[in-house]
Amino acid sequence: MAYFARRFAFFLATLWAAVTLNFLIPRLQPGDPAEAIVSRLAGKSQAIDPAQVAAVRAMLGVPGGNLFQQYVDYLRSVLHGDFGVSYTYFPYSVTHMIGQALPWTVVLVGVTQILSFIIGNLLGTWAAYRRNSRIDSVITLGSTFVGTLPFFWIALLLIYVFAISLHWFPERGGYGGGSSPGWSWVFLSDAFQHSVLPGLALLITGPIGWIIGMRNNMVQSLGEDHARLAMARGLPERRIALTYGARIAILPNVTGFAIALGSIVGGTVLVETVFNYPGMGRLLLEAVSNKDFPLMQAIFLFTTIGVLVANFLADLLYGFLDPRVRKVETA
Repeated sequence: MAYFARRFAFFLATLWAAVTLNFLIPRLQPGDPAEAIVSRLAGKSQAIDPAQVAAVRAMLGVPGGNLFQQYVDYLRSVLHGDFGVSYTYFPYSVTHMIGQALPWTVVLVGVTQILSFIIGNLLGTWAAYRRNSRIDSVITLGSTFVGTLPFFWIALLLIYVFAISLHWFPERGGYGGGSSPGWSWVFLSDAFQHSVLPGLALLITGPIGWIIGMRNNMVQSLGEDHARLAMARGLPERRIALTYGARIAILPNVTGFAIALGSIVGGTVLVETVFNYPGMGRLLLEAVSNKDFPLMQAIFLFTTIGVLVANFLADLLYGFLDPRVRKVETA
């Protein structure tokens, strides 16, 4: 019980630190979002009118006063779920914009993360079971080679082959102009076709880390005393590999998978930018480019909370799967 209490206390302390940093980092960036908006509307060659900047700042509700008062107001707003108005998409609220982008990212990145985890661990287990064989070499060397390729190059190659040359899938966007978001079959099939190429780009590189990690952990686990004892007792090699090797080797990957699922909320900036996909990654890029502090803070906060909650649940699951962890911290 003490182990879980310490994990929960650590979670709360980390959450407070993350919320505080989330408040400070955007305010440490140079520039004024109101000045950026006025400059963009007037043109770069025109002088900025201070009165217009003050009017835009008042319209957007840009925080004023001392930093401590802003921090108190920020904490109060976070507790009430009020993240303000987006500077980039005024007059839409930050909550509205995140609600529009989050489902796209959760479906695309969530599905690919789960498939990458399953595929990667299965291939890593197979490579470790057939270690030092041709299959092991093909899996490990092949995944290592693919991992050295730049991701944007893979994405652009997929666009050139399957969208431009073969015309099998659309090259950009989340859905076509002929359909509107909804639960109709026309929109769902259109959205699926637009998600194939970005999903395939993620699936090409996604399993690599799981393959290498699972393979190395399992080889190390099969060389420990408990696996040797099972082998001396005459247990089948396949049972030793799955029961004593894979079961223990997958534990570190569970934590990594939980963190990966938690980071889904933040999206994948590179993928969504290359494919112009309407997810959280592209929304974050636009917020950073336009110094949209409320939108940046909300996306960072959602991502941080997602990672912290996932990591906390992984710690709890770790405590149940491996009782040795609780004994070490109690000692």
